[in-house]
Amino acid sequence: MEGATTLRQRLTAREILLAPGVYDGLTATLAEQAGFEALYLSGAAVAYTRLGRPDIGLTTMTEMTDTLALIRDRVALPIIVDADTGFGNALNAERTMRAYERAGANALQVEDQSYPKRCGHLADKSLIPAAEMAGKIRAMVKARASDATLIIARTDAIAVEGFEAALDRAGAYLDAGADALFIEAPRNRDQLEEIARHFAGRTALMANMVEGGLTPVTSAGDLQALGFSLVIFPGGIVRALARTAEDYYASLKATGSNRAFAERMFDFSELNARIGTPEMLARGRSYDGSAGD
Repeated sequence: MEGATTLRQRLTAREILLAPGVYDGLTATLAEQAGFEALYLSGAAVAYTRLGRPDIGLTTMTEMTDTLALIRDRVALPIIVDADTGFGNALNAERTMRAYERAGANALQVEDQSYPKRCGHLADKSLIPAAEMAGKIRAMVKARASDATLIIARTDAIAVEGFEAALDRAGAYLDAGADALFIEAPRNRDQLEEIARHFAGRTALMANMVEGGLTPVTSAGDLQALGFSLVIFPGGIVRALARTAEDYYASLKATGSNRAFAERMFDFSELNARIGTPEMLARGRSYDGSAGD
């Protein structure tokens, strides 16, 4: 709970919080070592990596909680977790809140798409009524074990009902008890600016940067100047690693060796150093009597 309390307090600071996307214990470890203050577990990233499938609602709540628990076992940073639609109605959203909290989430992001959902930067999305979404948020507020666990309400209404409707929906979700707002897929800087103006002083605002998506990629510093409290880069790590993996496999197939790729990869010892192998082995020896006091 210390992480969750820190996250709530951190979002009130002037400096924007930049949370990189992670999808497993290794990426979470590397992000922590890079000096980030919080992490974002992306549903899309889990779909891409665990399923090898697009972000169209195929990932289950169980797969997300399993992944979250493994990451929580590895890192101490606050983790913001994609809860999609809550995986159903308000009763499902209650269960998702309890399961994510037990697995180590410090914040849940929940959205107003119909189920199954799809990536916020894909076309042909559909929404549930605003009142139904507000009910999900109220259910999650009641279900959470600690007020320190944040609820980030996302609306995808810009693409479906228009920009003004998105602002109205976000306001209703704030009234229902959301701790922060995420208005997905603004089309331009003017919309980013208007979101920040509309909710200035009322709540923390989250922005989502998707390479090749609908929102112009904007730096953390620029978003901070506009008034955003949190920015996520949820799928960047998957796109970076997928590009590298494609090049690696092509090189291995073409040359029959890793030598040509050696400058673009860790060797055995380098990777072990980053995941703490020497320290873990030494700690194990301290328990089995093979090392001195």
